[in-house]
Amino acid sequence: MNPEERKITTPASRVRGLGSARSGTQHFWMQRVTAVANIPLSIAFIAIVAIVLGRNHAAVVQILGSPLVAILLLLFVLNATYHMWLGMQVIIEDYVHEHIRKLTCLMTNTFFCAATAFTSVYAILKLSFGV
Repeated sequence: MNPEERKITTPASRVRGLGSARSGTQHFWMQRVTAVANIPLSIAFIAIVAIVLGRNHAAVVQILGSPLVAILLLLFVLNATYHMWLGMQVIIEDYVHEHIRKLTCLMTNTFFCAATAFTSVYAILKLSFGV
């Protein structure tokens, strides 16, 4: 069998240079990269939470206000919310079939993830800068 006959893409997409899903490979890799990055960031987050458990308010504010801790928390929040956005987008695209409902769910997912990221970043920066 000729290798050209085994292609899954349509002739038009082969001419355009697009795969069967266009940007699916980048989306796939971004999910994997953020998942791998979440491993050390989650360990750091759990360690930070374990350190502040049982301490009074002033000690917690001092620990969370440290630049290293604030940077680790910011990286964790941004990476986790981006990973969450990517994952939910795939679930919505795969399982919601009605066009208007899919569009609504995708927009809601984007707004929810952005709101989660922005409020978390605001809280971390407020603690870090002591404003």
